[in-house]
Amino acid sequence: MPDTSSLSLSAQDCLVALMIAVSASDEDIRTAELVKIESALNLLPVFSGYDNDRVAMISKTVFDLFEQEDGLDALFGLIREALPERLNETAYALACDVAAADGTLDEAELRLLEEIRYELNIDRLHAAAIERGARARHLT
Repeated sequence: MPDTSSLSLSAQDCLVALMIAVSASDEDIRTAELVKIESALNLLPVFSGYDNDRVAMISKTVFDLFEQEDGLDALFGLIREALPERLNETAYALACDVAAADGTLDEAELRLLEEIRYELNIDRLHAAAIERGARARHLT
């Protein structure tokens, strides 16, 4: 298992990691998902001042963790340590947007979103509103 003990993530790194994790969850990273991640990085105030060069390192960390048996638990451990609670709903909204970006949600993405909802302690009503917003933004 990769050594995550020395890895220090910023709040923005956590958001990026969750977006990448959702995109990679179905083992098919689609262009629409990458465009959504890039758009979020370039346009959202939460990423103001973020060093986009960190995306490659965060991506590698997520991919390495996904190869491990308990990698998802390790990823959530890193996120719980570094993501301020005030950004939990933001993290879930970004994850939902990436999942919805290609117009389909497969079983792996749905399971990961459920895990994220649980790990970030997102209220069911708030989660439903976030999910509905993502669905509305990505209708064709």
